Amino acid sequence: MQLHDLAPAEGSRHSSKKVGRGIGSGKGKTSGRGSKGHRARGRPHLGFEGGQTPLHRRLPQLRGFKPVNRIEYAVVNVGDLESLDGGSDVTPQAMFELGFLRSADEPVKVLGDGELTKNLTVHAHKFSRSAVAKLQAAGGAAEVL
Repeated sequence: MQLHDLAPAEGSRHSSKKVGRGIGSGKGKTSGRGSKGHRARGRPHLGFEGGQTPLHRRLPQLRGFKPVNRIEYAVVNVGDLESLDGGSDVTPQAMFELGFLRSADEPVKVLGDGELTKNLTVHAHKFSRSAVAKLQAAGGAAEVL
């Protein structure tokens, strides 16, 4: 089969309506649009529901404020780092390679959920107070990038 052999299925294509070509065509005078009114003269605007209050006015408005420059942090818990070797440096790149993060580029926040017994030096963009306390109690350090 070649590109020039392709054709639509028999009967799937219809010729367009020829409107406004005289009374004998059956689609003359008003061209199948009825008489007068908004739809006969043009197209009503998008969202027009025939005079009924449109959906965008029936629904309540969203309240509040969404900051434009909000930073979404990827979360890693201290308990997740227990599987690593003691005395190692843990960077966001290393966390990504170990499967703790979805992307190597996203900013990381370390939270204090779980137990930690190994001394690790963790590099991240943010730390919770409990995470810093658990890292220091285990003999490690928390370094902010």
